[in-house]
Amino acid sequence: MNKPNAASCEQNQQVILDVLKTLFTKAGDVLEIGSGTGQHAVFFSEHLSHLNWQPSDLEAEHTGMKMWLQEVEHDRINAPLILDVDMPHWPVAQKDYIFTANTTHIISTEQTEKMLKHVGACLKSGGLFAQYGPFNYNGKYTSESNANFDVWLKQRNPLSCIKHFESIEKLAQENAMSLFKDVEMPENNRILVWQKN
Repeated sequence: MNKPNAASCEQNQQVILDVLKTLFTKAGDVLEIGSGTGQHAVFFSEHLSHLNWQPSDLEAEHTGMKMWLQEVEHDRINAPLILDVDMPHWPVAQKDYIFTANTTHIISTEQTEKMLKHVGACLKSGGLFAQYGPFNYNGKYTSESNANFDVWLKQRNPLSCIKHFESIEKLAQENAMSLFKDVEMPENNRILVWQKN
């Protein structure tokens, strides 16, 4: 089996890192939700040496992810955790930071509600949750490409869709988090940053 390679990770990892450097400034523990191939975990842990990185995903993703992780030459990245948003309880200790990229539009609206609930429970007071991906605002797509992408998502899985910022904000507030920053990113993406109250 060849090491999996997600082109989107290579395209966006530097611009995401530039933002994370301004957010995840203090030494601490990071949970990454939906690590996929593990490329982000490897890249970010390499460049953010003050952080201890915990990748996680469904068990089916772990074989490929471990192929990336076994090439890491430092000890700031942990073995991947089996994590499913549908789990009633996450096997996760309290974290200073939580990061997820391109997961919110893949999972269902119900699963998004569960994810925000788990994130609120896992974040330490004052901790930050950075959520990368496309989002709608005021009930509208922010670009034609996002509208087309949403059609593609729903053809692939009727439960997938680009989520609305206002809905995410409501969920965050219900789980003791408030908006810390909303960062515009290339290719009509954002990084929404939520802080645990």
